[in-house]
Amino acid sequence: MKFNKESYIKLLGKTFKNENEVLEEIINLKAILELPKGTEVFLSDIHGEYEPFIHVLNCGAGRIRNKIELSFKDKLTVREKNHLATLIYYPEEKLQRIKENKENTKEWYRETLARLVEVCRKAGGKYTRSKVRKAIPYFKYIMDELIHVPEEVDNKEDYYNSIIDSIIDLGIADEFIISVSDAIKRMSIDHLHIVGDIFDRGIHPDYIIEKLMKFHSVDIQWGNHDILWMGAALR
Repeated sequence: MKFNKESYIKLLGKTFKNENEVLEEIINLKAILELPKGTEVFLSDIHGEYEPFIHVLNCGAGRIRNKIELSFKDKLTVREKNHLATLIYYPEEKLQRIKENKENTKEWYRETLARLVEVCRKAGGKYTRSKVRKAIPYFKYIMDELIHVPEEVDNKEDYYNSIIDSIIDLGIADEFIISVSDAIKRMSIDHLHIVGDIFDRGIHPDYIIEKLMKFHSVDIQWGNHDILWMGAALR
């Protein structure tokens, strides 16, 4: 099928409002090509084992622990790094345990939020500012301010701490921790390749399919076990 100039203009018009928006997107895409390539993860033979599968996604296939090491190196103990990693992998469950142990003091929140922001900054280092903002489920602009505190601000530390303290005082620290953790996980895997055999053996291939349907960037190569289950479903 041949396209003339008018056909391309009509297609662009479905996404962009005017010529300036088109030019802006061209500039943005050209700039992105100069950035490091996002992390791609290949998984195969999942075989319906939902829990191991979801753990691989939650830990960013090992990338999140790597970002923690790069962010803190000798500044944190192994135990502190492990606690931070677990919080990012499973924020709701970890927060519940911390509350049960009555460890959720204001100082704990202040320290934890600062560490999460640093890991998020490291995880988003290879992406554009716009892509990082899109990866954050909630509190996008607050997070954007924390990651990109203006260099020209004289009292930079006071500005940063003021935002952190407001998050805690307004009672949204838990929601903020969950949002930042989700953003770190999303940026740790830029694209996911599933290379065959989602089905068979394990009892929850349906959970895996539902998770993949919501994943931000994924492609699937069906395996022989997948084809067998599709055939069985059609009988």
